[in-house]
Amino acid sequence: MCGSQITLVRVTHVTKLPLIEMFSSVQGEGPLVGRRQVFLRFAGCNLACAYCDTPFVPTASCRVETAPGSETFTLWDNPIDVHQVVNCVHGWLADLPQAHHSFSITGGEPLLHVDALVQWLPQLSQLLPLQLETNGTLTESLRSVLPWLRWVVMDFKLESQTGEPTPWNEHRQFLQLAAQVNCCVKIVVGAETPIEELQRAADIVADVARHVPVILQPRTIAGRCSVAGAQLIAWQGVLSGAGLDVRVIPQTHCYLAVL
Repeated sequence: MCGSQITLVRVTHVTKLPLIEMFSSVQGEGPLVGRRQVFLRFAGCNLACAYCDTPFVPTASCRVETAPGSETFTLWDNPIDVHQVVNCVHGWLADLPQAHHSFSITGGEPLLHVDALVQWLPQLSQLLPLQLETNGTLTESLRSVLPWLRWVVMDFKLESQTGEPTPWNEHRQFLQLAAQVNCCVKIVVGAETPIEELQRAADIVADVARHVPVILQPRTIAGRCSVAGAQLIAWQGVLSGAGLDVRVIPQTHCYLAVL
């Protein structure tokens, strides 16, 4: 139980962080789809994507599962100290040995909190390997935390979907650095996405890090994939022509009806 006041792991005091939620579930997106992870969702984002389906506005409290996978929650006051997270997850791992594969460090945009993350991540990495989910725009912040990351899942934010100009230069610079670890590029697409956007994204990946997988993730609208399968297959064929490993992966957690 995460509400108990026990200390299982000795840690030093570090900067506190605003969390939205902490829970255990199956990863529904990206290269680790199907893996059981502990999700840490951080508050705040530097972008405002039209399709965003996750809360990221800072809140007075953080909801934390009372037991891993239970989908029942207790509330912790924000901001959160890392020892609270470490001790809680330590208990989860003891209760479900070998069940969890890794942490998902997600948001919002976690890299907005880089000054504290450089103190949090060494502690967390002693429990499980770390995957960062990021919008791929804050390169210097990534540089500070890269030594503790096993995987980086970076978005390419296409204007046709976000409603904001695609930060092409920022994505290129970010990918050059992220490609030093296990990295993939995730591109959220909709039925109206022009092939020119996808080709430009593919050109950047092919030029900077050809070995990095590219994941086409169709938008989920009203619980359904919003892009026809035939269209996704056609796009995959075009982008694969650039010599890339292109995969089509929808948001599988939506179909499983899990967090």
